[in-house]
Amino acid sequence: MVSIAHNSASNPLSSQGISRLEIASMALDALWSNKLRSSLTMLGVIIGIGSGISLTSIGEGIQKSTEDRIRGLVTDVLQVMAGSAESGGISQGQGSVTTLTWEDAQAIEEQAPSATVVSAYLQQQAQIVYGENNTSTTVYGTDLAHPEARNTFPESGRFFNDEELAIASSVAVIAPTVQKNLFPNQANPIGENIRIQGEIYKIIGIMEVKGSQGPQDRDDAVYIPLTSMSARIIGNNSLMGVAVNGIYIKGEDESQLDTIRFQVENILRLRHGIISPEEDDFRITNQADILETLTTILGLLTTLIVAIAAISLVVGGIGIANIMLVSVVERTREIGIRKALGATERDVLSQFLAESIVISVIGGGIGIVLGVGVTFISATAFGFPFILSTTAIGAGVGLSTSVGLIAGVIPARNAAQLDPIVALRSD
Repeated sequence: MVSIAHNSASNPLSSQGISRLEIASMALDALWSNKLRSSLTMLGVIIGIGSGISLTSIGEGIQKSTEDRIRGLVTDVLQVMAGSAESGGISQGQGSVTTLTWEDAQAIEEQAPSATVVSAYLQQQAQIVYGENNTSTTVYGTDLAHPEARNTFPESGRFFNDEELAIASSVAVIAPTVQKNLFPNQANPIGENIRIQGEIYKIIGIMEVKGSQGPQDRDDAVYIPLTSMSARIIGNNSLMGVAVNGIYIKGEDESQLDTIRFQVENILRLRHGIISPEEDDFRITNQADILETLTTILGLLTTLIVAIAAISLVVGGIGIANIMLVSVVERTREIGIRKALGATERDVLSQFLAESIVISVIGGGIGIVLGVGVTFISATAFGFPFILSTTAIGAGVGLSTSVGLIAGVIPARNAAQLDPIVALRSD
């Protein structure tokens, strides 16, 4: 009995002789001897962790880019949109006789104390011609407050002034996309004449670059005086004054928007003879609400994609469990020899768990590097901010370890419970 105890204590495979470092070393040796199988087993974890990190980080980058672009359009702005006229309770269609006028905008400016900037506008798609070049773009007829209301100003030249607005002067300010299309070889087209629906307009300014707002390219536009737009291009189609398509209203900050909305609704209902809110012939939208909605949608899409990546990780865990079960069967004789030499069930259990965890940790590490790389390449290629989701990386590290631990429990337990005599007799 004493001899057996002595042998057990001196045996490196006994429970007292095998250290964690030795268990890890044996696990690495076992995995290295089956490199192809180990690599294929890691693949599910690599894809799950890599896709989870990259998709989460890309989603956050796109969300940040979207927020920045919308905030660049000013989120402390309300937009009042015109409805359409009704006859006998039947709508005559958008643009038949618009329900908003420049006079409405002036009344809001005078009577709404919370409104700091009010700007009315008309818009219409039109063909712009310069020499042999032409382009289809959106022409905006605006007043003097438009640059401040939309947070977009001339980068060179100037915007039209009060006198030019009053006399419906034929002047125009073009945006960068129009400049590129009409003047591809001319750096400064200020002073040149362009044709808008047969009318000649002199370019007096070039707007700054603003980028896209969803499908709309804000750099593809031409701005002319509202009076010129109403008189020469669209024609006055309102019985109450100068018709407009909409009005931008800016407050001190976002906290004032609800107050402004209340004031504007009351002013317009009074001017339009509306008693019930259900009869409103105008619509009011909030840029901040649009930002919140888009952020929520992007967040939900990111969550959905991460959930799909998590499913991939679960599949990877199942793959690890299957491979480890096969490994137990293949190494039955090896397990029997180790147990015959003094290894305990705990030693065998620890080794197989270690192999499973090592596969997952290495796969998780490769997945993290892959996810970061894909995020960086995507951000560089598509021009959104490079944001690493620390939450996704932390979750990836935790999940990769957990998957290995959970997936290795049953195979490791099966290996540990093998009878050494039966295992030694195995082929």
